[in-house]
Amino acid sequence: MPVQQSSNEGSMGPLASLRVLDLGTMVAGPVACTYLSDFGADVIKVEQPVGGDTLRGLGPFKDGESLWWNVEGRNKRSVTIDLRKEQGQALLKRLVREVDVVVENFRPGTLEAWNIGYAQLAQENPRLVMLSVSGFGQTGPYAKRAGYDRMGLAFSGVMGITGNPDAPPVRVGISVADYSTATLGAFAVMMALYHRDVNGGRGQQIDLSLYETMFRFTDNMVSAYDQLGAVRKRTGNVHQAAAPGNNFATKDGRFIVMTISGDTLFQKLCKALDRPDLATDPRFENHASRWQHVHELNDAVAVWMAERDASDVASDLDEHGVPYSILYTIEDILRDPHYRARENIIEVEHPRLGPVKMQGIVPKLSETPGAPPRAAPALGADNEAVFTELLGMAPAEIEELRNTGIV
Repeated sequence: MPVQQSSNEGSMGPLASLRVLDLGTMVAGPVACTYLSDFGADVIKVEQPVGGDTLRGLGPFKDGESLWWNVEGRNKRSVTIDLRKEQGQALLKRLVREVDVVVENFRPGTLEAWNIGYAQLAQENPRLVMLSVSGFGQTGPYAKRAGYDRMGLAFSGVMGITGNPDAPPVRVGISVADYSTATLGAFAVMMALYHRDVNGGRGQQIDLSLYETMFRFTDNMVSAYDQLGAVRKRTGNVHQAAAPGNNFATKDGRFIVMTISGDTLFQKLCKALDRPDLATDPRFENHASRWQHVHELNDAVAVWMAERDASDVASDLDEHGVPYSILYTIEDILRDPHYRARENIIEVEHPRLGPVKMQGIVPKLSETPGAPPRAAPALGADNEAVFTELLGMAPAEIEELRNTGIV
């Protein structure tokens, strides 16, 4: 596995000419910036002089280093500015004149109270694109509510339909609202830049909330209620698009995840199961009828899988072209040849920890792949470089700001 060296030398990737100020903390806003930095954007992370991004203080830790921070802080430069102070706000405005994008996820109204909201920053740079991420959006009666990943899942309706019907709702095993919002946020930034740079438009503010991202992911839930009065409920691992479909236990204690949605796939499954009787049973002639008998089908599949080890099940399903996956743990992932072949796991050289494994860069572009990742920066590590390079500040001026606690 190649080790990517830490470097501050020239950026690579399709976004190498893009400069971004990351004012956010935690996940949704900052990860949108990580996606941009993975493809070469010069992302300058603006942090409070004491403590920095909250993510730096969240574990797990190795030798005092937050591993989460080291994944999502990669490829960025760190400067410290106290945005609560007037001198810090003035310094930020100077930086805004030199960038294309600002990303923030403060509670709505916070930056405006500090005189650095979008209206004020756009006066400094009319071409500025600003992504504002929040729990509930910049407008509406709940705009000023604090919002985190779980609130987005709950308010969007997603958590209410996640889990087993006879148990309380559950959260997904990752911060799915945060990361989904980060993904949509990076997409929105690129749309706004396209409008500005290709269509000759102005800069603009992007208003994106956690709950709206997840609500957009609820497929036909609104239409089904509007047209049919159908209220979606928790169904565990059973879903109307899959018949059969479930997480099936194997003889050796593994799980096989399988979804069968079409007639052709169902016929292939019957061959894999060596059950021609299922293929000709009128109860299972199409998906609608199979869904009416989904539990009978799931039971038949469950019996077949329970008698076999996961590797044997996988071999049979592969032979007949049936879609499935063994349910993986992180140990499985690190051993899997497909992950290696796709370079889904890379190593980034950290000055204290040495090589640190983390997720690779996606998506994969054939002509302009992402830049080799650099290690996440120490707090304020790039103050001198950024303030000198972009603002032409003298060392004495930077030292004065440091002495007064502005940086």
